[in-house]
Amino acid sequence: MNVLKYDEELFLKLVEKEGLAYRGKIEEIVDGICNKGYSNIFLIGAGGTIAMMYPYEYILKANSTIEVQAQIAAEFMVMNNKRFSEDSVCIFTSVSGTTEETVAAAKFCKERGATTIALVAEPNTPLTQAVDHCITTGSETHSFDTFFMLLHMVVFRFMHNNGEFPQYEQFTEEVALLPRAILSSVKAFDAKAEEFAIKHKDTDYHMMVGSGNLWGNTYSYAMCILEEMQWIHAKSIHAAEFFHGTLELVVEDTSVILLKGEDETRPLMDRVERFAEKITKQLTVIDTKDFEMEGISDEFRSHFSVNINWALLSRISVYLERERNHPLTLRRYYRQMAY
Repeated sequence: MNVLKYDEELFLKLVEKEGLAYRGKIEEIVDGICNKGYSNIFLIGAGGTIAMMYPYEYILKANSTIEVQAQIAAEFMVMNNKRFSEDSVCIFTSVSGTTEETVAAAKFCKERGATTIALVAEPNTPLTQAVDHCITTGSETHSFDTFFMLLHMVVFRFMHNNGEFPQYEQFTEEVALLPRAILSSVKAFDAKAEEFAIKHKDTDYHMMVGSGNLWGNTYSYAMCILEEMQWIHAKSIHAAEFFHGTLELVVEDTSVILLKGEDETRPLMDRVERFAEKITKQLTVIDTKDFEMEGISDEFRSHFSVNINWALLSRISVYLERERNHPLTLRRYYRQMAY
């Protein structure tokens, strides 16, 4: 099957072959930190990388007693967070390794004695040099797919070492099946992604609704892709908050995009869906339940919705770029000027 701008062999090389090979290093890093002892975990990022942390904040809060906070890098550095200390573990991600706020926050944390870990695509960049432990994947291509997968390993290893996740071995075996599950989902969804882009190439406003471990993807896609990369007005709305304001703006031709996962918050999304389908004729539902994750147990599907959903959304991006003749790399201001 020919999928636009998608090199299947390259994806499997970067995410499956090379990405999964970091398991041993991740376990070594996390085990070392746990043996030394720590008080809490801070997941720190900016833009798309703070959004990437929200699923793991949710997963830890819902499944663990480990204290966790997801913090926007620039705010974190000025807020004087009273829970942050030299016993904190601070985790960062960056594709370029040069995001100013993230690099500054990593230095800030390390200078104060906290343990710092980063996942970075580009080697020998400021972030790789600013942290105690760094996993450098070496490729910007499919870096988010790889980062999501590795963050699963990091977070669930911490939980396992905290005596809360005895299924860790089975879980990581199923993480190894994720790249193939992503690939089959992408192929199954590709025609729908193209159809969406053709239909909505001139749509000037989208409401994106998500919840639970898909809230980060919702926030990220609206801001980083639709707004930043396509200059389309978009709003990310949490399903639990949808009925506190935003619902008043839904009319017959409002584009409402629902990102449905499989965790405990699914009923919140069902409620929004029941409302939206009565009002708008432009409802799009992207539901990970519609996709087979071969070999992956029902117990873990909900966690892996993050990976599947992001890969599906990425296909929409490729077709929006083509239909709107607007490269995903085009910017007016971001990294184009001082501000």
